[in-house]
Amino acid sequence: MHSEKNNPPIPPLEKGGSYLNVFRSRSISVLLFLGFSSGLPLVLTSGTLQAWMAVDGVDLRAIGIFSLVGLPYTLKFLWSPLMDRFVPPLLGRRRGWIVLTQIAIMLGIAAMSLCSPREALWLLGIIALIVSFTSASQDIVSDAYRTDILREQERGLGAAVFVTGYRIAMLVGGALALILSDRIGWQTTYLIMAGLMVIGIAAAFFGREPVLNISPPKTLQEAVWGPLRDFFSRRAAIAMLILIVLYKLCDAYAGTMTTPFLIRGMGFTATDVGTINKGLGLLSVIFGAMAGGTLMVRLGLFRSLLIFGILQALSNLAFVLLALAGKSYGMLIFAVAFENITGGMGTASFISLLMALCNQRYSATQYALLSSLSALGRTFLAPTSGYLVESVGWAAFFIITAVSAVPGLWLLWRYRDTISEMRQT
Repeated sequence: MHSEKNNPPIPPLEKGGSYLNVFRSRSISVLLFLGFSSGLPLVLTSGTLQAWMAVDGVDLRAIGIFSLVGLPYTLKFLWSPLMDRFVPPLLGRRRGWIVLTQIAIMLGIAAMSLCSPREALWLLGIIALIVSFTSASQDIVSDAYRTDILREQERGLGAAVFVTGYRIAMLVGGALALILSDRIGWQTTYLIMAGLMVIGIAAAFFGREPVLNISPPKTLQEAVWGPLRDFFSRRAAIAMLILIVLYKLCDAYAGTMTTPFLIRGMGFTATDVGTINKGLGLLSVIFGAMAGGTLMVRLGLFRSLLIFGILQALSNLAFVLLALAGKSYGMLIFAVAFENITGGMGTASFISLLMALCNQRYSATQYALLSSLSALGRTFLAPTSGYLVESVGWAAFFIITAVSAVPGLWLLWRYRDTISEMRQT
């Protein structure tokens, strides 16, 4: 896929005992804690912050406006070239930026703890926006670090471990923070959460900088246009972009209506949904990501994408069975577990695909662009989901979401040789 001159291949792991070698990798363990430090600020500037404002009696319209705090996560590709072009004076091009952004996040969350939504709402909003910007910047360089440091056989498990850390952080910054706030107050809770960013900083120091014979872009112009020229110079570049949009589409499309389906369509209580759909769902997606990442060591990228993609589509049909069976707790547990396990497996292989498509000279920019592109399908199709349910009903809706996987799977099969030839760049 990429020029061997610019991207000398990293030696693969030995075939014998490759599972063991992957699990022993120092880089894999570091990614668990980097995933944690990536997920924590996201939830503290979104759902948990909204809960704090709601408890303090902030107007609902203002709470709605605060959703704009998350805008930097959508626009992060705009400044990603800066993180490819410039190298901090300490720790190298990747770990240097990771530590700088993590320190900024820690200070920002600590500053949020000194504010009150009731007394200084807009100051809190400005600080939250700064935290969101530095967090999105951390994501840019963490994704690039993961892309640069992992060998081909490590990608799936590395992606799974990162997702696991990320999900744990969402639980800590969400459910645990809400529980703590009732006991010690919001400001003390946020101060504790700021201290937890030390975990990611320590991991960055413990990790190793990618050892590559690749120099950063020489100019900012090259950092901006080089990633695009490089990507579109490759065989099947357009097809790969379309595949990125389509691959997780069925999973995302069904996900937009899962909670309304369980509550309004099936009559389950909010407690049922919180315990089974959210609690069991979280454990299932972690299990699925880890299982998928481990299987990828043997299956390789193409076979993993194909098998996990088919399973993702089939998992949507489990909700069809639930719709036909009626309010059944056994079927609910099966559907939620199946959907989240296969979704986690698909996520591990999909992140591996994104990493395989990146040239390490421009990995920060290319990964940011590709990951933003992957959200397009969800962004444009999600608003139609409610209209579709009202038109065809719940069972037919989930059948349609399963069928929506077919174009992506066809494209995957059509370009199977291209994907199978991908190697660590």
